[in-house]
Amino acid sequence: MASEAFASSIRVIIATLAMASLACLPASATIVGLNQIATPEIQPEGVLAVSVQGHNPALGNPWQLQLELGLTKRFEVALFRGFSPGKTVFNAEYAIVQTPSFLLSTGLLGVENNLKTQPFLEGGYYRGKGFVIAGIQEQESAILGVFGFGYHVAPKVQFWADYVSGPGNFATAGVSLQLSPNLSFNPAVYISNGSPHRAYGYGVLTWNVSVW
Repeated sequence: MASEAFASSIRVIIATLAMASLACLPASATIVGLNQIATPEIQPEGVLAVSVQGHNPALGNPWQLQLELGLTKRFEVALFRGFSPGKTVFNAEYAIVQTPSFLLSTGLLGVENNLKTQPFLEGGYYRGKGFVIAGIQEQESAILGVFGFGYHVAPKVQFWADYVSGPGNFATAGVSLQLSPNLSFNPAVYISNGSPHRAYGYGVLTWNVSVW
């Protein structure tokens, strides 16, 4: 009963946010994480990012809808809804430190109806056109290192790369293309850590709207 109630509540939230996004005004485009890790930035307050994510099935659920909403200046939530198979997970992130050059955030990833979570702690240093991110994340009772890097090679083009340690995880590289003030596209390539190394395609299209 508890799991059914959880799933029902999540479906209601997804439907509500999706319908709200259709009625709201466009907002300036922001990036939903790096390719595979969360980032210490918080989604702007009142801005909803609606993303459609597709990738090779070897990376997990091949098609997902993602909703990311900034509830306050320091707190955001996100929902991922996979379609094959049908699966919903919940993420939450809180900003501990917010300065122009240094950010520190913590949160929970992959919260499901069995309350399985992956806590993380990440710090980021931002200067000029680039930034670097480093932190730790728990995954299946192991503490993993996470790293990220980004650089604006042009006003509407940003290069991304990130890495999660562990034999079952990946290093990635990709770009973010700002197609319009509120729409961005992020294609990337995942390279498996384990041997033999294999490459997989990934892409996410993100639209930002102001909810309030």
